[in-house]
Amino acid sequence: MNRQHARPIMVQGTMSGAGKSLLCAALCRIFARQGLRVAPFKSQNMALNSCVTDDGLEMGRAQAVQAAAAGKRPDVRMNPVLLKPCTDTGSQVIVNGIARSEMGAAEYYEKKASLIPDVLAAYHSLAEENDVIVIEGAGSPAEINLRENDFVNMGLASMVDAPVLLAGDIDRGGVFAQLVGTAALLEPEETARIKGFLINKFRGDPAILQHGLDLLEQRTGIPVLGVIPYLDVDIDEEDSLAPRLAAGTEGVLDVAVIRFPRISNFTDLAPLEAHPQFGVRYVERVQDLGSPDLIILPGTKSTTPDLLWMRESGLEAKVLQCASRGTPVIGICGGFQMLGRTVEEEGPSVRGLGLLPVDTVFQPDKKLVRTETTVRDCPFLDGALNGLAISGYEIHQGRTSDGIHATDTVLGSYLHGFFDRGDLVEALADALSKKKGVSYVGAQPVSHAEYLDTQLNILADGVEAACNMEAIWELIQ
Repeated sequence: MNRQHARPIMVQGTMSGAGKSLLCAALCRIFARQGLRVAPFKSQNMALNSCVTDDGLEMGRAQAVQAAAAGKRPDVRMNPVLLKPCTDTGSQVIVNGIARSEMGAAEYYEKKASLIPDVLAAYHSLAEENDVIVIEGAGSPAEINLRENDFVNMGLASMVDAPVLLAGDIDRGGVFAQLVGTAALLEPEETARIKGFLINKFRGDPAILQHGLDLLEQRTGIPVLGVIPYLDVDIDEEDSLAPRLAAGTEGVLDVAVIRFPRISNFTDLAPLEAHPQFGVRYVERVQDLGSPDLIILPGTKSTTPDLLWMRESGLEAKVLQCASRGTPVIGICGGFQMLGRTVEEEGPSVRGLGLLPVDTVFQPDKKLVRTETTVRDCPFLDGALNGLAISGYEIHQGRTSDGIHATDTVLGSYLHGFFDRGDLVEALADALSKKKGVSYVGAQPVSHAEYLDTQLNILADGVEAACNMEAIWELIQ
């Protein structure tokens, strides 16, 4: 292996949601377990789930998970361009971890070529420090209207001379048409870069597919390098396509999470979803809220519009009704801001829920910081969280009169990762169980980082067993 410049391998997909992010995480873990220095890379990510690096820069959450798979700390070079949707047609553009501006889709398309130097500088800097770069594409390379100045899919593959694995989602149906159609819409030199197909999320006996696989290879000349089963792993999802937002989990304690139209960093709730005592469900209609044991207002990219949405939908009134009866309420980041008296984001201030005596005023600059602290003097749930360490990161433009504030039944915090410590989740489960009058014997506290590491190994084992790894290894030699 050339120690001076890494060998790339790229996973592209026939569509969004084909499983590119998890396949890249699996490859990062597989290569890292062989002693290679590995780094993930996605030149442009569009997602509201983001994180803050140790040096206070913002990047996509999916690449942070892939970094964990590779045994690395998140590094903004792994995701030099991040788009965070603000409206149906516009996004905040974050370059090298810093927000530059908000752009409409047409304006961004006109200016995206100017970002290619930033993308290549980030890539080559990583490549000088690693043996392998696992690159994730975005959406589909067959978006022929977006081919000009592409630096996300085949355009990037050409720039860095990366072999491509093309993944299709068989669970949605039509996987053969996905793969053949994608290859057919590419230019000949682009199709030549596809060194193998990966059929993802298969349920059943792979032998049933064999005739179709043979015909696929005959028609395209591209080998199938893996039929990957639908793996039962619990790993942070990238965006609003996440199945967990629809499915929810079951448990003794009913946790209702308000599903804002612009919900962000809902991965904050993953530790609760993984805990056997909590049943977590995402609610967007007033008739579905019911009488939960805990209500959570999560993060949002647009606090004021989502606050007004909650008010107009009737969910605000229902949340306030539950709170008046003593139902505990937790707000994280944008959800915390909504719990206060007022929110001044753009234009006149807007009335909040009034459950906490705080006010929020938005500033032009975004606060990006990692935080470690200990909960002190917190009356929430009879002080059940006092003395416990919490750590995570803050991403917000709003400035609130308190960084964390609580009453007996309401708690607000800016900290993403608030639930990541196992002992805090145990304390919350115990306190809520006592409040509800149900038995709880407790469980061994497991941090989210430990849990994620276990899940990444399960993912890597499943992908490694299902793929022709000898052929994939040859691609990076």
